[in-house]
Amino acid sequence: MYTRRIFPVAGVLKWTRRHIFLFLFLALIPVFLFDVLGLKWLHVPWLPLGVLGTAVAFIVSFKNNASYDRLWEARKIWGGIVNASRSWTIMVKDFINNNHAKSPLSERELALIHRELVHRHVAWLTALRYQLRKDKPWEMHLKEKRSNIEFRASQYRVCEDEIPIEEVIKSYISDKEYKELFAKGNQASQILGIQSKRLKDLMNQGLIEDFRHMEMTNMLVEFYTLQGKSERIKNFPYPRQFATLNYLFVWIFIILLPFGIMEGFESIGDHILEDLVNHESRTSLGHLAQEFIAKHFVWFSIPFSALISWVFHTMEAIGENTENPFEGGPNDIPITDMSRGIEIDIRQLIDDTNIPEPYVWKNDIVM
Repeated sequence: MYTRRIFPVAGVLKWTRRHIFLFLFLALIPVFLFDVLGLKWLHVPWLPLGVLGTAVAFIVSFKNNASYDRLWEARKIWGGIVNASRSWTIMVKDFINNNHAKSPLSERELALIHRELVHRHVAWLTALRYQLRKDKPWEMHLKEKRSNIEFRASQYRVCEDEIPIEEVIKSYISDKEYKELFAKGNQASQILGIQSKRLKDLMNQGLIEDFRHMEMTNMLVEFYTLQGKSERIKNFPYPRQFATLNYLFVWIFIILLPFGIMEGFESIGDHILEDLVNHESRTSLGHLAQEFIAKHFVWFSIPFSALISWVFHTMEAIGENTENPFEGGPNDIPITDMSRGIEIDIRQLIDDTNIPEPYVWKNDIVM
C-alpha cells in the first residue's frame, strides 16, 4: 500500500518504460510505410476504431471497478480482524477469572493463561497472513514480469518471502502445538481449533462460566468467518475469461491505433500547407521549416499514438496488479503491517513484555 499523497509518477514511467518504447516502435512502423514508402492506402477509418476504443474503455473500466471491489472488500475484512482481535483480548482478560473456579489460581497463573491465549491468537494472525501470501498460478505471471521483479527488488520487501513461517510462529505456541500444527494443512484453521479446545478445558476448570464460554466461542466463529472471507478472495481469481479477453482487446486497439490517426495528422499538415501559400516570403528559413514540418506532420502521430496506447495499457495493468489484494504487491492490503499493529495493541492490553516494534518500511510502501 502506498502512503504518499500523490502516486509516484516517475515510478510509473520507470515501471512501464519498456512498453513505452514498444508503443513508439509500433507507431513508427505504419508511419514509415505511409510517409516514406508512400503507401497512402495504409490506414484505418477513425470511426470504427473510435467505436472499438470506446468499447475497450468500458471493458477496462469494468475490470478496474471489479479489482477495486476485491481490494476494498479485503480491506474491510482485515478491518474486522483488527476489531475482533481487540474484542477477543478484552474477553480473555475479563472473562477468565477465579469467580467460579474449582481450584482458584494465582494472579500470575491467570496472567500466563491470558498470555497463552493472546499469543496463540498472534500465531493465528501469522499463519493467516503467510497463507494469504502464498503464490497462486494466476498470480505468478505478474511476479515473473521483469519490470515487477526489478521494482520489488529496489522499492520494497515482503517479509513472508524472506522469513519462513516456522521461524516466526514458534515463539507464540508450545512445542506440542507446533508439531501438531505443521502435521496438518491449514495452519490458521488448526490454531483456532486449538483455541477452542483450550477454552473447553478452561470451562471445565471453572475459569470460564457457560455464558462467557459461549461468547468467546462465538468470537472464534467470527475469526473463522473472517478467515474464510479472506480465503475466498485469495483462492478465487478475477475470472480468467474476462481478464484474457480484456487483455486481447486492449492490444488489438493498441496495434490498430497508429493506422487510425495517421490520416488525421496528415490532414492537419495539408491545412498548414494551404495556409503557407499565403505567406509573402516563401524562401525564408521560417517558411521552409514550417513547410517541411507540414509535409511530414504525420510523424507527430507517433508520440500521440504512444501516449494513448500507454494510457489504455497502464490502466489495464493497474487493474491486473490490483485484482489480487494479498499477493505481495505494492498495491496490496498491508496485512503484514496490520498484523504487527494488532499484535502490539493486544499484547499491550494484557501488559505483556518483549513486545516487538512496528515495522519500518521504505519508499512509502507498506506491506
